[in-house]
Amino acid sequence: MFEELSWIKDFITLRDILDIFLVSLVFYLILRLIVRYRGIKILLGLLGLFFLWLVALVFKLSALGWLLSQFWSISLFAVIVIFQPEIRRALQSFSTSGGILSQRYSKAKVVKKIIKAVSYMSEKQIGALVVFERNIPVHNFCEGCVKIDGLVSPELLITIFYPLTPLHDGAVVIKGNKILYAACVLPLAKDIPFDSKLGTRHRAALGITQETDAVAVVVSEETGAISVAVGGKLYRDLSENELKEILYKELGINEDS
Repeated sequence: MFEELSWIKDFITLRDILDIFLVSLVFYLILRLIVRYRGIKILLGLLGLFFLWLVALVFKLSALGWLLSQFWSISLFAVIVIFQPEIRRALQSFSTSGGILSQRYSKAKVVKKIIKAVSYMSEKQIGALVVFERNIPVHNFCEGCVKIDGLVSPELLITIFYPLTPLHDGAVVIKGNKILYAACVLPLAKDIPFDSKLGTRHRAALGITQETDAVAVVVSEETGAISVAVGGKLYRDLSENELKEILYKELGINEDS
């Protein structure tokens, strides 16, 4: 059996396999970047133009074929220009000087600080919406974000959400041990049954977890009840221990982390 397949080695060498692997890797990284930064519509548009180009070649539509062939010559430059901010952020994420490798902090301690702030706001019925960013950047789906870039502390979170302060009416985005943004307007949830008890904060928490892999914590201004949204699902009326259990599970935290 193997002798019958021996002819393959005359056509495919290790160099060819390496070449194919590297090309596949480049395409995978490009597609991952496009999907991660909401570029899927642009990708579908490019695929549609590519299909039209094939149709023009098959049916010998010279005018359409010429027009599309000119488009391909500038498409790479256009993609680089469109995704320039995203490409820069992706390259920065590989840097060890400002990236994850250089961060030295306890995830458990950070989450405990947030739980402390949430518990206080729940007791005082201070409305709040705290979003934990994971792999997909949350601010790409938001509007009106104010950059904070400050270390997480209960005092800072409570101050942000305290009524009548400039930043209280919106969401806070947390990444690692930093409060990245405040006053973020999140997309509201889609395709959920009407619930008169489900306020704007809860719908926003569901909305951002439908669009991204984030975890959102909500404190109701009316009742002080604590809820968590994950993957488009809402877990309501949680105790402090239940909140800790869900956050530790979803964020991959143990007491030693």
